[in-house]
Amino acid sequence: MGLRGTPTGVLLLTAAVGITALVAAVVGLTVPAALPPDDALPGPARFGIAVAVFAVAQLARLQFRTASGMVSITWGEAALIVCLYLVPAGWLPAAALLGTGTAWTAMSLLTDRRPALELVRITGSLTAATALAVAVTSALGRPLLAAPTPALALALTAGSVTYLLTTGWLGGATLALRHGVPVGPPLLAALRGKLLMFVGNVAVGLVIVTLLELDARWLLLLPPPLWLLQQTYRHRLRADQERRTWRAFAEATAALNQLDERGVATAAVSGALTLFGAELVDVDVARGDGRWWRYRADLGGQLRDREVDAPVRTEPAEHELVRPLTVGSVGVGELRVHFARSAPPSARERDAVAAFGDALAAALHDAATHRELRLVTARSSYEAVHDQLTGLVNRAAMLDQGDQALRKLAHDHPVALLLLDINQFKEVNDTLGHAAGDQLLRLTASRLTALARPGDLLGRLGGDEFALLLTAVPVVGDRPAPMAYALRQAREIAERLAAPTEVAGVRMSVEVSVGVVVADAGAADLTELLRRADIAMYQAKEGGGSVAAYDSSRDAASTDHLALLAELREALAADDQLVLALQPAVDLATGAPTGVEALIRWRHPRRGWLGPADFIRPVENSEQLGAFTRYVLDKALAVAADWARLGLDVPISVNLSARSLLDPRLPAEIGEALRRHQVPPRRLVLEITETVVMSELEIIDEVLATLRAMGVQLAVDDFGTGFSSLTFLTRIAVDELKVDRSFVIRMADSPEAAAIVRTTVGLAHELGLRVVAEGVETAEQRNALAELGCTAAQGYHFFKPMPADKIGAVLGSLLDAAPGNVFPLRADGAS
Repeated sequence: MGLRGTPTGVLLLTAAVGITALVAAVVGLTVPAALPPDDALPGPARFGIAVAVFAVAQLARLQFRTASGMVSITWGEAALIVCLYLVPAGWLPAAALLGTGTAWTAMSLLTDRRPALELVRITGSLTAATALAVAVTSALGRPLLAAPTPALALALTAGSVTYLLTTGWLGGATLALRHGVPVGPPLLAALRGKLLMFVGNVAVGLVIVTLLELDARWLLLLPPPLWLLQQTYRHRLRADQERRTWRAFAEATAALNQLDERGVATAAVSGALTLFGAELVDVDVARGDGRWWRYRADLGGQLRDREVDAPVRTEPAEHELVRPLTVGSVGVGELRVHFARSAPPSARERDAVAAFGDALAAALHDAATHRELRLVTARSSYEAVHDQLTGLVNRAAMLDQGDQALRKLAHDHPVALLLLDINQFKEVNDTLGHAAGDQLLRLTASRLTALARPGDLLGRLGGDEFALLLTAVPVVGDRPAPMAYALRQAREIAERLAAPTEVAGVRMSVEVSVGVVVADAGAADLTELLRRADIAMYQAKEGGGSVAAYDSSRDAASTDHLALLAELREALAADDQLVLALQPAVDLATGAPTGVEALIRWRHPRRGWLGPADFIRPVENSEQLGAFTRYVLDKALAVAADWARLGLDVPISVNLSARSLLDPRLPAEIGEALRRHQVPPRRLVLEITETVVMSELEIIDEVLATLRAMGVQLAVDDFGTGFSSLTFLTRIAVDELKVDRSFVIRMADSPEAAAIVRTTVGLAHELGLRVVAEGVETAEQRNALAELGCTAAQGYHFFKPMPADKIGAVLGSLLDAAPGNVFPLRADGAS
């Protein structure tokens, strides 16, 4: 390194030290020095010996790397003590200047290739330290050819300490000025590494002086002990360096455990600076979009990052190490470590950089994977609640957000729901194609979004149906006013949508039929409002107008629901109308039963057989839900108790309504039923409907958590069909996921459906959950599910729902036929 690029502070310090050293050497030589007249060695010979001693002390150096650069430790204190005995004190700065300068110049030519300015700084620092140490020693004693005494030994030790502190401070100051770091860390590192050798140096110097005083021939015995001592120093330094390196390596690699790219790269550059004692570290990261991003840190503590071009593979300089970062065959970036030019990396450091680079590559790959997962999760969460075509909320999210909006309003606050259907939409699809139909839907959604007011909730329910919930309906004393307001809004929307537009090159007018319903916020949930608005919309279509209001007198279903609820009360009391139909789920590999789902059927004396779709919705919205839930659970647990008497340890599943989970007494009621029937909690599986998954009510989470603590198992039914179920799985631990039949039926023809099934199965395996596919009707579906890794399924391909008096024999035959007669559930109920 020449003058260019050298910090100004380093230049000034070098100049000051060099001038000081030169002045001390010249002044010292001009001071008269008296030697004994009978001295066997003339002055020039003694001076030459001193030069040689200082040179040999520097040549026998040891080096170790710190966070700020390479530190050299030498026999300087021993040389100082010996020379103070042999040579007049004033001559020593000049001897040190010549000896150290010669030694460091030779080492630079043979190994280090240090710049001339660096040699001047080192020689000047050692000479200045020698001059200061000579001054301290001379102030405390007269060492020239003096016999060693305790007082003289103390003076020599004080001079040695002065030499140690001066050289350490000057070296630390140089590194601090060069790299912009505090002087303390390099100084402490140098003193810590030199401490043992310093004690040895002082002892060796005093021993040599003693031997010279006794008989110089004793010096012939010193080379072997000095060589052993040098090896001891080297081994101790290496052991300390290894210990610090491994500790730093463990800390640096542990710090890479981050979930984002910036965190990993920041930890990498900071850790590599400390670990390798480097001057500069670059981490170039290859991002998934083809861009490269560079993170850089230097000893000054500055961290910078910016976009860069892809790195070009070139031969690194002698003082640099470059490590491509790859995981398998995938390149994730590049690590570059820049060492001091005067201290190129060793073979051990090359291995350490390679190991650290591999750990960094894995961490960056994991961070990229986590980022992709976050994006996929965010995209899935968005898609779960939004219609992909229009960007509006979908039906499930409309129901959930609409019910939340209703609950936030006062019970008697009026709200209005507008349900829109595009007239002749099918003709647009048939005539102009589905692309034109999609364009028309996007156009309609865009116009509706522009017409919606703050606080309104707009969604696409499916097909060509849109819903708009108006929560800011004005409240006045005259109750018909809310309906008038809603009708006015509906007519304005119909008129705006009818404005001519161009779709697929054809100019047309979008005509809609709008059904309007107005009700108090606490009078009905959004599902009921949609039902009423749907009736009004068809009234608008039938009447030929664009807008129609809900007319309860024309809603035959309302009175029919009331009658149905009254008849349900009688059915619950009769105990022979509501019956269970039980459908087993089987292991796809062994055929053994993995569980049985309890389905309720109503043997109505007048209406005939009714399925759940015929009466469950009115029940869920009525006050009879609690009694109905207890009735079904009691029936199901009675069947499970009968199985236990037959030696069948098979869990039974029962569907729970979202409203049932709003009752904090539910866990206690279920616990009492389990005790009454003597059924272990693990054999009861409660299937949670999609509405529960969408809910984030605290009371529901508390009820589910209590049921889990009791040992009751939980299953998520119709997984993947509505609002994102993933967030629910992070709130409540479940035991089973049930793949909705809609995906099972379409997976042979729909890659998207197959992907959802595969993802659900993979997610279940990762979370340690059971997964059951519903609605399996063909052998092809069964085989496809097995190939996707699904372990269990239920459907007509295996068994149709059957009465309770037949299920026991079927379960027994399945268990007998299963290979090894091993039931696929452990005693704790886990798969």
